Amino acid sequence: MRRIYIALAAILFTGTGLRAQDKEPKRMSLQDCLDYAMQHNYTVKNAQLDVLIQKAQNDQTLAIALPQVSGKADFNYFINPQKSFIDYHSFSPSVPEGTIAPIAFSLNYATSANLNASQILFDGSVAVALQARNALMELARQTGKVSEATIRYNVVKSYYSIVVTRNQLALLQKTLAYSRQMQHEFDVYYEQGMMEKIDVERSEVQINNLANDSARITNLTTLTEQVLKYQIGMDINTQLVLTDDNLDKHVEDAARLLAMDESYVTVPEYNVTLTAIKLNEYNLKRYRMAALPTVAAFGAYGLNYGENKFSKLYANFKPYESYSLVGLQINMTLFGGLKRMSQVKETQFNIEKAKNNLENLKQSLDFMSTQAKTSLRNALLQVQSQKRNVSLAEDVLELARKKYKAGVGSNSEVTQAQTEQLRAQTNYFSTMLDIINAEADLKKALGLL
Repeated sequence: MRRIYIALAAILFTGTGLRAQDKEPKRMSLQDCLDYAMQHNYTVKNAQLDVLIQKAQNDQTLAIALPQVSGKADFNYFINPQKSFIDYHSFSPSVPEGTIAPIAFSLNYATSANLNASQILFDGSVAVALQARNALMELARQTGKVSEATIRYNVVKSYYSIVVTRNQLALLQKTLAYSRQMQHEFDVYYEQGMMEKIDVERSEVQINNLANDSARITNLTTLTEQVLKYQIGMDINTQLVLTDDNLDKHVEDAARLLAMDESYVTVPEYNVTLTAIKLNEYNLKRYRMAALPTVAAFGAYGLNYGENKFSKLYANFKPYESYSLVGLQINMTLFGGLKRMSQVKETQFNIEKAKNNLENLKQSLDFMSTQAKTSLRNALLQVQSQKRNVSLAEDVLELARKKYKAGVGSNSEVTQAQTEQLRAQTNYFSTMLDIINAEADLKKALGLL
């Protein structure tokens, strides 16, 4: 019995340990989140499946150009064989002319088996389809890269938005804790008649504002975390610890983007548009080659036999008669109602449209890159001064607190210094978010995601 208790205790302890292990926070860098998204995000998964689907479709196209072999077997039982009417005089001159009688030319049982084979020797549409297979695969891959880049873009913005709001929340809660400590002192001074009620109430208003801001940013951080988990395909109940929380290093990395060389070929959307033009050109070639004849070779071999008794039908294969044939088939459309010419014109218009889309995309990428660089430069210029303002505001607040404790300063000075500090912090974190958004936009425009 004692051993049973020990075993049960061990099981309970192990289960508790596993549950505790499951609840441990998951530490993830930005790259970890990106890698996780590439494996678990359903949009990315579907994009990967689209590549496999396209490969399967390409194999179907290849199958058309390979030999086609089919077999067929028939068994027929003629319950009442169909009769043909003949003039007996044609078979026996002694019979009077005009003697018409029905005769059945088929037996009660008949069976046959045949094997057919065909091979396309030339078909312009099939030839072009085979040539276009690589372009179709490239289009599927590039479309997948567009989906991946979009997911990466969203993950980067969400990740660093969480980092910024968590830093902001930490400073805000620190300020709130100190303000509550000061409020307790103010209440004591007010009860002792050493402070006016208006100063106490002013402090209470500030604490309420700080508490509201703290709750708002907490909710915003929680919401952004859930968005990030959704984007990477993670359970929203998982606790996350983001390890890439060095904002100064992030600013340095963002600044280096301004010196990056620009190239359209690194942008997935550009490659998708290029491939679309190539596929339209293949389509045009297909319609033009449709005017050429198609050539195919074919052959057949078969056996057949008939009997009036089923027992003799398969008893001996010697009486079965065989037949075989080979041939060459040439097909050519002489007049198709001008449909092919209309298809050629339509495809030519689609090519022009795709080329216009390519030029428009170039202009759009140039505009996005220029706008993102301008926003990033402005944010980088501001962030240093904003960071300096935060440091100065903290020094002013510390000095005001020391003066107040020494009895040479007033409560209003502390309140004012605290307000300026919060404003400086808000401006700094707002600028950091501008850097994050501008950096993500620039990476997207340069195709670096």
